[in-house]
Amino acid sequence: MKTLRDAKIGETVTVVKLQGEGAIRRRIMDMGITKGVEIYVRKVAPLGDPVEITVRDYELSVRKADAGMIEVK
Repeated sequence: MKTLRDAKIGETVTVVKLQGEGAIRRRIMDMGITKGVEIYVRKVAPLGDPVEITVRDYELSVRKADAGMIEVK
């Protein structure tokens, strides 16, 4: 399955599933990243960490490890 980590700059993806457990999953959900939400990938840092995204009309930076837990289509 494709994750947010694999998404390219300028791509809009939809969240299918959140992996992870406990505090990590809760933190991702608190940022507004839930099943069915659309995410636009704005920028990726030169070494790939962090990824800057737009979700629910605001900008957000997500670590590469956290982006790997967000399955998208």
